[in-house]
Amino acid sequence: MFELNTCIHPSCQRAALSVIDSDGKLADKPNYCLKHIPNPESAKDAIYEYIRTHQKIIGLNACGLTFTDINLTDKRFYGCNFQYCTFSNLQSELFRARMSFFDFSLFSDCNLLQSNLQFSSFAGATFSHVLFTGSELVHNNFSGITAYQSSFDDSDLYNSRFICARLIDTSVRNCNVQKTIFHNIEQQNLSFKLSNTREAEFSRSEEIK
Repeated sequence: MFELNTCIHPSCQRAALSVIDSDGKLADKPNYCLKHIPNPESAKDAIYEYIRTHQKIIGLNACGLTFTDINLTDKRFYGCNFQYCTFSNLQSELFRARMSFFDFSLFSDCNLLQSNLQFSSFAGATFSHVLFTGSELVHNNFSGITAYQSSFDDSDLYNSRFICARLIDTSVRNCNVQKTIFHNIEQQNLSFKLSNTREAEFSRSEEIK
């Protein structure tokens, strides 16, 4: 897991970015958050290069960074922090993550086909034109997400949570939703066609379409 280090700027409680040392390795050192770091472009470039040159990434803290046109195909993240990040125009397959945090992040125009994301949190995240088709998305927290014109089709969502999610023009077709919780969701043009919705948990007032 990433170290829960906070920014060393006085009174700041934001998460500190990971330090990449001169050998290109993660270093357990105090650091600033993205807002207070003296040279943000250099810090961002070091993290981008670390991701580009490593397939297996453990304990990276990249809170608040923007990832655009970056290839995450077959990248594997373990215990990483991507809270408040922006992911734009990612065209990646077989993206993998375990016990990682993407809370309050924005995913826009991303194809993340056949991803394998487990025991991770996307609470409060926004998905706009995102395709997770054919993915393993089990034991994840999607509570409070907003999804526009996105697809979870042909995916395994076993034991995940979509509590208070807003799912607009979004498709959850032919999915395994056994033990998946959809309490108090807001839905518009949401499709569960061919999914095993009898095995999922919905609020009594909600209508399955």
